[in-house]
Amino acid sequence: MCIAQIMGDCSRSAQKSYAIFFGFVFTLPLVRKRRVALEGGGNIIAMNIADQIYSTDSANQDRAQAIRDNLRDAIVDRRLAPGTKLSEGEVGTLFDVSRTVARAALQMLSFEGLVRTERNRGAFVANPSPEEARQVFASRRLIEPGIAIAACGRVTSADITAFRAQLDEEGRFIAERGPTARRSEIKASGDFHLLLASVAGNAILQRFMEELVARSSLVIALYGRSGVSACGHSEHTEIVGALESSDCERASQLMLHHIDHIEADLDLRVRAGPALKEALNF
Repeated sequence: MCIAQIMGDCSRSAQKSYAIFFGFVFTLPLVRKRRVALEGGGNIIAMNIADQIYSTDSANQDRAQAIRDNLRDAIVDRRLAPGTKLSEGEVGTLFDVSRTVARAALQMLSFEGLVRTERNRGAFVANPSPEEARQVFASRRLIEPGIAIAACGRVTSADITAFRAQLDEEGRFIAERGPTARRSEIKASGDFHLLLASVAGNAILQRFMEELVARSSLVIALYGRSGVSACGHSEHTEIVGALESSDCERASQLMLHHIDHIEADLDLRVRAGPALKEALNF
């Protein structure tokens, strides 16, 4: 099954469209042998040369990634509600790109779990079930206490300064009111966890955390309480205090308690959101 079948299209052109994801180029197995004559000692060296490498040009790749980032922010910030249809045509029109570029951007989001694609129907903002929500936070319980310990062993005074600045930003959004401030607060809270993963120094775990934080934000958008901070500011402050004092075990325990608190704030209520055009401020 080719990747394009996810979108109900397995044509040669569709295969070309899906050749690049996350900066990696996949070369389809269409290789023929050519004999290339190289001067030097009269030797002729037979070389295998790729007949055709399916890839988008760098400009289209950059456009697709920029669109992915814009849509991702709109989803994580709760401007695009779960279940919102993401039409390739509308995305292409809004960003003034071809359907091929729009499709590639949506497929990137699909790999991250933020968009689901349905055969013959198109792409939609993912609508995680309660069970999927539980799995997201179960994954975070397995990973983040270890990240806290790793970060504790590497944290510097400059890192503590960065954490304090992040906490100040969280506090500013908490003091504000309204849906925009609420979205910003959730994003800032997620950024705290990403900063912690960065300090831990494990690039693989950092990539996992980027996906988990994005999925968590989507879960919070669907099930979170509007009046309760989904990622407690005071708990972040305690974690930073444990890091600063090099109390790694306490940092790990605080993180586990913190994740439990995040999940406890979910109440399974579904909220509607604006359409794609309004969510992207077009």
